[in-house]
Amino acid sequence: MDIYHIWAEKSTDIPDIDWVNNMKGFLDHLKNEGKCEGYRITRCKMGFASIPNLPEWHIMMEFKDMAQLEDAFKRVAPLEGELEAKHQSFNQFVEDIKHAYYRDWPDTFE
Repeated sequence: MDIYHIWAEKSTDIPDIDWVNNMKGFLDHLKNEGKCEGYRITRCKMGFASIPNLPEWHIMMEFKDMAQLEDAFKRVAPLEGELEAKHQSFNQFVEDIKHAYYRDWPDTFE
């Protein structure tokens, strides 16, 4: 399984619960279309982090492989329709974002 990690800060222009619920709507849409396997949305607990300037929110999206990730990107890239409206409902409130793509190791290729 590959995991796309996103660390983000959100603006104060939206309540936390609305921001997360909007993000869930977007991610559930991708999951229901088979563009990702699953996801988690987490928040730093009580500021407990030893990495300087690490954003408060951490989103993890699970993919079978890079091909599925590419399919998800292609699905979002047109920036139109219902999916884009769901994307903008939370993405417009992101102030700082960092990304990383990790994989299970060791790789197990069939």
